[in-house]
Amino acid sequence: MLLHLSTWPEVESYLGRSQGIIFPIGSTEQHGPTGLIGTDAICAEAIAKGVGEATRSLVGPTINVGMALHHTAFPGSISLRPSTLIKVIDDYVTCLAQHGFTHFFFINGHGGNIATLKAAFSETYYNLANLQIPHSDRLRCQVGNWFMCGSVYRLAKELYGNEEGSHATPSEVALTQYIYPDAIKNAPLSPEVASGHGIYGAADFRRSYPDGRMGSNPDLATPEHGQQFYELAVQELSDRYLEFLEK
Repeated sequence: MLLHLSTWPEVESYLGRSQGIIFPIGSTEQHGPTGLIGTDAICAEAIAKGVGEATRSLVGPTINVGMALHHTAFPGSISLRPSTLIKVIDDYVTCLAQHGFTHFFFINGHGGNIATLKAAFSETYYNLANLQIPHSDRLRCQVGNWFMCGSVYRLAKELYGNEEGSHATPSEVALTQYIYPDAIKNAPLSPEVASGHGIYGAADFRRSYPDGRMGSNPDLATPEHGQQFYELAVQELSDRYLEFLEK
């Protein structure tokens, strides 16, 4: 059940049986020469829809732009500042909390969002406590990073070993290939790929990782692998979401 394809009476009826909602959140950033700029949002959205179907839960609109300032030296990358993303999360949760939602499960596709999401949750708890919204003490926010699911991590290591890397990975590229097989990209990749550098500003990131990859070999990705990652992530995050609703 997608929020943007629902009517307000349908949402009101849904609240009669559940106060939980799932939000996909990703990023719009470079993913190397062959990875789609929308990779993180594409993956989060597809998995969130799968979890929504599996758990008969409401899925909110995808937050497509995240905290990716360190990628902005590459054309096409878009980022929110951490302070901006915190306000976005706070506004989303506050609006829906006023309608009776209490459990907000963010399915995340971008590592750079994690710290900001956790900070946003703390800000939101504090702000809601001062708004005197009924049941604000029952409000819960949680992030589920699909790429950190134990089953996903194990399969990535089995398929790719050290060539999984940490950005523009074959696992996330495989998932986009499964979701959008008509958008598979091909480009020559150097066998030498940078890894191990710190993440600081955008210009430094591009100097350190000139083609955008971080220790990864996305040439190993296949749509068939992507389907496996999708099914594992949906199963694991569905279980985690149902447990979250009991908290």
